[in-house]
Amino acid sequence: MAEHAHWADQAAARVVAQRGPKHCYTCASGITPSGVVHVGNFREIISVDLVVRALRDAGQTVRFIYSWDDYDVFRKVPATVADRTTYESYLRRPITTVPDPAGVHESYARANEATLEAQLPRVGVRPEYIYQAERYRAADYAAGIRTALACRDTIRAILDRYRTTPLPPDWWPVQVFSEFSGKDTTTIVSWDGAWGLTYRCDETGNRQTVDLRETSLVKLPWRVDWPMRWGVEGVDFEPAGKEHHSEGGSFDTAKHVAREVFHVDSPVTFRYDFVRIKGRGGKMSSSSGEVISLSQMLDVYQPEIVRYLFAGTRPNTEFAISFDLDVIKIYEDYDRCERIYFGQETANAKRTAKERRAYELSQVDAPPSALPFQLPFRHLCNVLLIHDGDVAAALAAMPGTGDADECLAARARVRAACAWHWLNTFAPEEFRFTVAKTRDPDLALTPTERAAVTDLYALAVADFDRLSDRDLQNRIYAIARAHQIEAKHLFVVLYRILVHKDRGPRLGGFLLTLGGRRVAAILEPYRDPGE
Repeated sequence: MAEHAHWADQAAARVVAQRGPKHCYTCASGITPSGVVHVGNFREIISVDLVVRALRDAGQTVRFIYSWDDYDVFRKVPATVADRTTYESYLRRPITTVPDPAGVHESYARANEATLEAQLPRVGVRPEYIYQAERYRAADYAAGIRTALACRDTIRAILDRYRTTPLPPDWWPVQVFSEFSGKDTTTIVSWDGAWGLTYRCDETGNRQTVDLRETSLVKLPWRVDWPMRWGVEGVDFEPAGKEHHSEGGSFDTAKHVAREVFHVDSPVTFRYDFVRIKGRGGKMSSSSGEVISLSQMLDVYQPEIVRYLFAGTRPNTEFAISFDLDVIKIYEDYDRCERIYFGQETANAKRTAKERRAYELSQVDAPPSALPFQLPFRHLCNVLLIHDGDVAAALAAMPGTGDADECLAARARVRAACAWHWLNTFAPEEFRFTVAKTRDPDLALTPTERAAVTDLYALAVADFDRLSDRDLQNRIYAIARAHQIEAKHLFVVLYRILVHKDRGPRLGGFLLTLGGRRVAAILEPYRDPGE
């Protein structure tokens, strides 16, 4: 394997090497839809997608499955739910039976599933969805449940290897949702050694015997369910978070249960680390509502850059997704990567290979055939502020955008919409500005300052649009020298006039973007009336 190979290519090569030649490799991911699927959860999904793409690029056929573990128990009322009293009555029931608080979808689980499923195609992720509630209710896992019951002592011994307190002798490797209360507050009474399982409802005291081949009430707990499904789906690759991969974590126990109980090999895997939000410590939690969703991330980052953030970072490395001024740098890093890919910027061979592969994996679909027109994010933000968020007007003012085809124009509009959302939601106050529309009544200029402003007004009236950014900047310095004003002081005066702040964008380019006519109109109330 080449030293510069991307981590996704390395993982793909391990899958082929360890699983051997196959007609089709199955890559898996999944989660319990117990709340908003945040960008920390998304790291697993995109990591699998990147390995899937690497396998396909290597000529392999791949099945990408995503399991919604929606037959799990509703354990905690999320902080985002207003009617807590009502929703507390659904605790210990399957989350597919909990109503959607918004009243849009058939259940709380489905609401969270549908939200993510609507967003994933935007970033080029298109898995095959498996809904575990449907599988369990259809008794599709009856044989796996029976195997777990038959190997009850083996499973308990495996789990006890990693427990400080052994499981009790009456522990069973199944959960039952009561026919009488709808909850998992039940006790297993007996198993007949075949398909009959008897349980008692702890709330009502009622007993019932169910047939595993027909019942919709019985499921396996996570540490048994996961390895069982590895065998059913023939999973070849599935990563897991650092908690699952910790010593004695669910992956540790699952690989032993897979081998000793279900007689299958555990999949090729790797550990992925936490994702933080810049400025917020600790990991995110769906149940607390303290999350950033994929949709919110796409409000700030265009889809290719969302993919780039994960493709460019090894999964076992913790990193932060920024919503502060680092957003500008991330856009600049992506644009540099794009220029390297198309040979418009040079780098050493190792860096070039790394950036080229990261760029390929960052695309929603195939890479463009030529270098797209690049809109510098910082300048785009300034132009949007100048045009009060009018995307069409801002793009029209950006040189070169008029020559873009519809596909590239659409990309430009996405970037502009992201920039405007960032400006209004996350950008620091000192970065934002509003171009003055009226004279500041509190701003009184000295005669010398007024004379300098008058000279710049005259330059604007004479149409300074023919000047370059640097030429105009030099002319402003010359005006300051002519009136014996410190250039820094004159800049402050001009910013106070233009944006009612002490600082703003680089002055020369800012004035050119405003245009001579608009600058003249803003300066006119401050100029020397005798001139």
